[in-house]
Amino acid sequence: MSSWFEERRADKAADAQQRREDREFESKLRREERREARKDEREEKAQRRRERSQRRAARAARREKALTPGNVYRKGTLALVAASALASLPAQIIHFVSIYWMLFPVGPAVEGAAWVMAAGVAYADERKLPMWVRWLLRILSLAAAGFAANINYQYGLSLTDHGVSPDNARVAGLGLAAVTLGGPLFFEVRQWVLTLTAAATDPKKRAEEKARTKHEKDRRRKFKDVADRQKQLLLAAPFGTLKSEDAWARAWWDIEGAPLGVTASVIADRLDAEADVSAVLAHAEQTPERVAVELLLADLFGPNGGDGGGSGTSTGKPGGGPRGGTPKTRTALGGKGKGPDSSKADTEPQKALAEADLEAVRKLAEALGGADRLSARNVRETVGCRNDYAIRLRDAVRAEKKD
Repeated sequence: MSSWFEERRADKAADAQQRREDREFESKLRREERREARKDEREEKAQRRRERSQRRAARAARREKALTPGNVYRKGTLALVAASALASLPAQIIHFVSIYWMLFPVGPAVEGAAWVMAAGVAYADERKLPMWVRWLLRILSLAAAGFAANINYQYGLSLTDHGVSPDNARVAGLGLAAVTLGGPLFFEVRQWVLTLTAAATDPKKRAEEKARTKHEKDRRRKFKDVADRQKQLLLAAPFGTLKSEDAWARAWWDIEGAPLGVTASVIADRLDAEADVSAVLAHAEQTPERVAVELLLADLFGPNGGDGGGSGTSTGKPGGGPRGGTPKTRTALGGKGKGPDSSKADTEPQKALAEADLEAVRKLAEALGGADRLSARNVRETVGCRNDYAIRLRDAVRAEKKD
């Protein structure tokens, strides 16, 4: 029996412990929920503050953008122009209606003509039309505005019939005339400022376009035949299928017969210069060291291929080896095609220029279009001679042409 009571007390104690744990868990859960709720509330408040800050920044940016000097000038000018039109148009209408009621459209037509022509100037600037079109529209706009200003001035003076003093009537007439002329003038000045501003915003692009235009103009003036041929090619090809630069390269080849930038005179001068350089380099190969080597070889092997004097040594006599000065003994390096033998040029007299060779070179010069187009190379190929002889022939013919 006592054990049952003990078990009963143990169960009650366990139930009480479980209830306490449940209450603690529920209390903890409620605290967590309150913390989460407060955290969410703080995040919502922070988000609302950020959104308000962003809206204020956006409004400030819009105000700053709207109040820039450029926007104020553009919008302010349009507002001033609208006010000028509203001030001048009623006087126009009253003036013509007082003459006859059916003349009512004349006033808006005269005033509108000035504004339409002013808008035409802006359109011409936008489309980059020729300058004479813009000035014609300006003249028409000012003519219409001047006619309307004169009418408004006369209307202002006529206010004396309605009890206005002459001085006030004159002031009214001048004011009406001023606003009538001022509207189109303000609009024109606005267009000038906008055009100059657009040109100044990208000076590098404007300078590039100017340089390209100048280059195209100079090229066509310098190479008129090529420019005419380019135009012919562009007209002959279907529209848009041939690029301008490709047509210029083809036209250059058709006229000059060479790649772009190359002419017959350029080719002749280049060949002439190459031949001169080759001749100089050939003579430059005869260095003192090379001459010394040739003399040494001649001393070792003799003038007859190795039996000089029977023992392969020099006899020391003037006619017995290279020291004697005979050109035939110096063939060790001079006969390999690497350049003329300078000792031969020193010991032998130059070959006289044949009249047949001179005549052939003269004909070559005529075929090329002048002696200045002669070169050592084309002379050498025509006559079939050595380079130094070709140079002498070229110089002789050039001297004849100069004389």
